[in-house]
Amino acid sequence: MTAPTIPAVPAAAIVRRSAAAAFALAAVLVLGACGDPSEGGTAEIAAASGDKTKINLSPDQNRVTTEKVASIAAQVPERIRKRGTLEVVASSTSAAPLGFFATDNKTVIGVEPDIASLVADVLGLKLHINTVSWENIFVGLDSAKYDVGFSNITVTEERKEKYDFATYRQDNLGFEAKKGSGFEFTGNAADLAGLTVAVSSGTNQEKLLVDWNEENEKAGREPIDIKYYQTESDTYLALQSGRVDVYLGPNPSAAYHAATSGKTEVVGTYSGAGATLQGLIAATTKKDSGLAEPLADALDEVIDNGTYGKVLKRWGLSDEAVEKSEINPPGLPKTD
Repeated sequence: MTAPTIPAVPAAAIVRRSAAAAFALAAVLVLGACGDPSEGGTAEIAAASGDKTKINLSPDQNRVTTEKVASIAAQVPERIRKRGTLEVVASSTSAAPLGFFATDNKTVIGVEPDIASLVADVLGLKLHINTVSWENIFVGLDSAKYDVGFSNITVTEERKEKYDFATYRQDNLGFEAKKGSGFEFTGNAADLAGLTVAVSSGTNQEKLLVDWNEENEKAGREPIDIKYYQTESDTYLALQSGRVDVYLGPNPSAAYHAATSGKTEVVGTYSGAGATLQGLIAATTKKDSGLAEPLADALDEVIDNGTYGKVLKRWGLSDEAVEKSEINPPGLPKTD
């Protein structure tokens, strides 16, 4: 499968496109009622039309499924076919609605495991999800301990040196602030000058933030005070207490948290691949593992048969859909 080139587009267009996606997602994730695990394990969200959808937070997911496609399954490397499982690795610190623990605190649920499950179905393999710290996703892929990462991983030019990618979602980042803060991110580094910003280490959003900080310092502006926290709960505690001004993370998580907590709001968005390119999330596998093409073909199959769309709709992420899976498209550029 040949990966088509994604043309560069003006920075303003990327910011507008990301903002439109964010506002549409925020409209979907308007809080109807937040489910208590002891009361059925659901969270209710309301679309702009007023129609309400309950998100199932229990371990009994009744996932969307699809049929095996023999011609695609035959492309999978023999060692994996013989094993019979697709060893998927995901971050143990992800957040709703991407990948998170159900009400039993051990079953991984969310849009990422649902898409991984569809891919495993097409490949005729049993899904096995392994949760590790973010940095150990890549350690495990390097050692071939795991086959593929489904964990909101953005395509970057640096990562492409070691990994192959098969894309399956748009990647937009969200700036989340305490409700009523008055802050707005308009797409410029100057917006963040002098602010304390929380971000997760080793992520593409950290790279963007470091680049913006360097830009501010070269321009003689106040630097960005970058803060790192071990867990999402620590990050939100710092945000709510005023120890940080803004949290930069995946937009779906930011919109979901803002809707369900009622204490924060998304105050700006940005493409995960930078100012001139739409970021893309991808299934990530060790370079030359032989999995990139069957993964992309499996993703194209579920896009075409409609099950992919059902999964995105289930988690309120229809606006992040892609029309086809691309192998190793242009990603977040390296820093010069």
